[in-house]
Amino acid sequence: MTGNKPLTPVVNYLMAQSSTDKISAALEGLLTPYEQQELINRLQIFELLSQGVSQRQVAQQLGVGIATVTRGSKALQAGSYKIDTSK
Repeated sequence: MTGNKPLTPVVNYLMAQSSTDKISAALEGLLTPYEQQELINRLQIFELLSQGVSQRQVAQQLGVGIATVTRGSKALQAGSYKIDTSK
């Protein structure tokens, strides 16, 4: 885990869940619908950028601002998101 200690209780709480259904329910309890959508958008931004889609196209496709995509791009370049290739 990174040095982001304020997230430690959240990470521990989610890891204590015993199934994907329980994790989903936990996230629904922790996050507002808007926050849930923002999290989904961020993951989609990472996926699309990783596939080589341009930032402008990602913004258009997801209906988000270019600044949001740029922020996601910087996080991706910094190694904050790793693609799971085991699927």
